[in-house]
Amino acid sequence: MSKYTFNLPDIGEGIAEAEIVKWHIKIGDIVAEDDQIADVMTDKATVEMEAPVSGKIVAIAGEEGDIIAIGSMLVEIEVEGEVDADKLEELEASSTVADVSETPKPVAKDDGQVTENKEEKYKPSANPTAQADAVEPAAAPVASDGPATEPAGQKVLATPAVRKRAADLGVDLSQVKAQGEHIRHSDLDAYLNYGSGQGYRPSGAVQKRDDEKIKVIGMRRKIAQNMADSKRNIPHFSYVDEIDMTEIEDMRGDLNANRGERAKLTILPLMIAAICKALRDFPMLNATYDDEAGFVTRHGAVHLGMATQTSQGLMVPVLRDAQDMNVWQLASEISRLAAAARDGSATAKELSGSTLTLTSLGPLGGIATTPVINRPEVAIIGPNKIVERPMIIDGEIHARKLMNLSISCDHRVVDGYDAASYVQALKHFLETPVLLFAD
Repeated sequence: MSKYTFNLPDIGEGIAEAEIVKWHIKIGDIVAEDDQIADVMTDKATVEMEAPVSGKIVAIAGEEGDIIAIGSMLVEIEVEGEVDADKLEELEASSTVADVSETPKPVAKDDGQVTENKEEKYKPSANPTAQADAVEPAAAPVASDGPATEPAGQKVLATPAVRKRAADLGVDLSQVKAQGEHIRHSDLDAYLNYGSGQGYRPSGAVQKRDDEKIKVIGMRRKIAQNMADSKRNIPHFSYVDEIDMTEIEDMRGDLNANRGERAKLTILPLMIAAICKALRDFPMLNATYDDEAGFVTRHGAVHLGMATQTSQGLMVPVLRDAQDMNVWQLASEISRLAAAARDGSATAKELSGSTLTLTSLGPLGGIATTPVINRPEVAIIGPNKIVERPMIIDGEIHARKLMNLSISCDHRVVDGYDAASYVQALKHFLETPVLLFAD
């Protein structure tokens, strides 16, 4: 008896690791050569892995959901007799990788050679330029998309300034077609932009950059995982309504004019005050859903997460007990938390425990957003840019400050009617802002 270690083969296209998405075997199972043993997933495709030899499974790499590196042990198989070195090399060279979701690709061996799979689906390309180490053919004449070439020997008429510019650029003026009797700067520009055999290129166009590979690690990886988990697990739906912000903007102006030594108010503190007021009748929106345990917690306090863009990526500091603060306290705490998130001084407590999230693009605005829910919350609110637009009121056209407001909800917990009703309640507070200061 001997043991054969089957390492995860090079799947190609620079893949460094793969996730085990399904095991078709378990320790102790007897497998035959070519039996399917596992499905692994890369960022390109899901791939079926097959047993290279017959025998008994004595070890596996991990559980479903684990990520393993290319070249590391996938399974260990106990086989009858001994497997000599030549046989091992042959097995490694013939390891098959069957792509479930797209056309199979050749598998790279350790020596860099490309081997065909067992079904021999990979044939040399009929295009010689697609084959490795092919001799580069001589460049074919390039046909110009632009102006035609002047006949040889014809006298070129151009001003001294155009001649000097052409000489500085290394351009043969006999190749530039004039739109009139003389070659002008505009004719030279036309030649440079699309008549030089390089195709049309706008003047001053940015040149192509080299490809750049950046490993997704740290905060960026965490953000990616959280967003993927949210979209994978939560059935999102979004609702958008238009809100007349004219009155609340006028109130904000009055408050700022009488603020004394206090910081200037943005629209966010007033909006948060309205969000908290409206939540009184809609507790299902200020909630978190533990889908593994199977229960929803409707929170009494509003711990509002504020999506904040930082140099490291999106962070969500938490405004705790927002329902108990006045607009000036909200403004101060918003400013403090945003600064802490951006300079990296925010504590773990300040970055966790939110019950509802507000995400705003500020002046970038946009017409509407469909924000991704901050799991395990069940809703996220996204105000857009306030824009002055004409609005018909009692048959007359008035200039009003209008804003679209979006909400995304978890449809497992929040019904569409409830989400729309909540936005209508929020709209009422924002359009009648004096209610924010009434009990």
